[in-house]
Amino acid sequence: MTAHGLPLPVRPAAGRAVTRLAVRQVRRGALIVLTLAVGMSVLVVATYASTIADGGGAEALAALAGNPAIRTLFGEPVALDTAGGFTVWRTGVVLAVLLSVWGTLVTTRVTRGEEEAGRWDLLLAGRLSRPVLLGRHLAVLTAAMVLTGVTLAAALTAAGTPGRGAVVHAAGLTSAGVVAVAVAALAAQIFPTRSGATGAALAFLGVGLMARMVGDGVTALGWLRWLPPYGPLALLHPYRDDRWAPLIVPALTAVALAVAALALAGRRDARAGLLAPATGRPARLWLLGSVEAFAIRRLLRPLAGWSAGLGAYFLLIGLLADSLTGFLADNPRFADLAAQAGFGGLGTVRGYTATLFALLAVPVGAFTAVRLAALATAETSGRLTLLHAGPATRTRLLGAELLTTATGAALLVTVAATATWLGTNLVGANLPLPAALAGAWNALPVALLSLAAATVAHGRAPHGVVAWGMVPTAGGFLLMVLADSVDAPGWVSALSPYRHLAAVPETAPDWLALAVMGAATVAAVTAGLYAYQRRDLRP
Repeated sequence: MTAHGLPLPVRPAAGRAVTRLAVRQVRRGALIVLTLAVGMSVLVVATYASTIADGGGAEALAALAGNPAIRTLFGEPVALDTAGGFTVWRTGVVLAVLLSVWGTLVTTRVTRGEEEAGRWDLLLAGRLSRPVLLGRHLAVLTAAMVLTGVTLAAALTAAGTPGRGAVVHAAGLTSAGVVAVAVAALAAQIFPTRSGATGAALAFLGVGLMARMVGDGVTALGWLRWLPPYGPLALLHPYRDDRWAPLIVPALTAVALAVAALALAGRRDARAGLLAPATGRPARLWLLGSVEAFAIRRLLRPLAGWSAGLGAYFLLIGLLADSLTGFLADNPRFADLAAQAGFGGLGTVRGYTATLFALLAVPVGAFTAVRLAALATAETSGRLTLLHAGPATRTRLLGAELLTTATGAALLVTVAATATWLGTNLVGANLPLPAALAGAWNALPVALLSLAAATVAHGRAPHGVVAWGMVPTAGGFLLMVLADSVDAPGWVSALSPYRHLAAVPETAPDWLALAVMGAATVAAVTAGLYAYQRRDLRP
């Protein structure tokens, strides 16, 4: 402040330096996301003729519009007789989730995470205010989303799809990413920790995705598709109607959330959120008697949130089992196309649940990676300093976190199995509980590969725990789908752990493959523990 109480003017050079810093922090992840979005879309366009146009595939897919289960799981089919329309239906929801989740994670990391770790203290001590810092980062993140959309539209147009449809589709994906960035920025002002802000923003995305799925599948609840960030994308109908009006909703939502975030940024103290811990309450000392008990205490709240989300999703999966399997039994051509997209065996209840249980490894693997990332954040923010200075060794500290996280992963797959069993029995699909448990637990070794990769990253590169942790699960699934789409050599798809999963409960488990995954997990965890013991603690 000046002597007259007015804020010091911001020098242009200082603002540009902050912008360059934000670009440096997000450029690598933005490039990866852009490459995945463009590569997946162009690949589907390039293989459309062989998968759909030949052999009467378009006629079979046209029947999808009348099946609520298909619409709920994959979205409303629109313009499937064109390469662009099929590409939107096959990749649209996946790419929207990819962009929005990345936008959420990177926003909370470069805003609340940097402030929580104290790396914004010197910046805020000078001429730069929190709204200015936040605004610069929001501008860079928004530009990253826009760049992804522009590149995707150009690539789809160059691949031969109509330019107007490509622009509408890309604009929809961009809007989902921008809304996620704005939501995360607002959450970063409300919650005093990065984990709290990330959890709240991801919960918003989860509710939005469920609303989109229900709106697609239940005609009477179609109004839910107006809810951002994913719902309005279902109303655009690119490559057929090319509607622009639904984009007004996410655009206004993003602007309102960003304005609220900037306003709240100037109304709170440094390193604090609007939600402060309650004062004057009795001390809560439960589960603070040991390192292991403390790890359990840190796990309980996020585990409850993840369990609620996965339980709701797999309950819906169970409720749709009878409708979807009946449809695929009457349309074998579409069952073949689904197999090419990585969703084989959907024609029976056991095959359907086996396929979706395999995908369970992706969210459970994300859970394990996020938990290890929370430990890394606690280290860099200084919250573990006293523990490191005491008699507890690093091996015991990380070992307790690994054990509780693995236990949490096992509980999550059990919740998913129980919810699926409940849903199938409510609709008379007749899936026994032991079969559901066997199918869900069959995916656990793949999810634990994510825990192992995150452990190695924690020992070698703590700032990349989530990214490296998602390689075996999300990366492995994408590798399998892409390898099948381009008819790659067998050894390429064999690199994916999903290729070695048996279709449990439709078939018996592949015990040898599961044992190999278990051995790889143990070896990677051991390597990560060794690296963690030898590296310096990160300030």
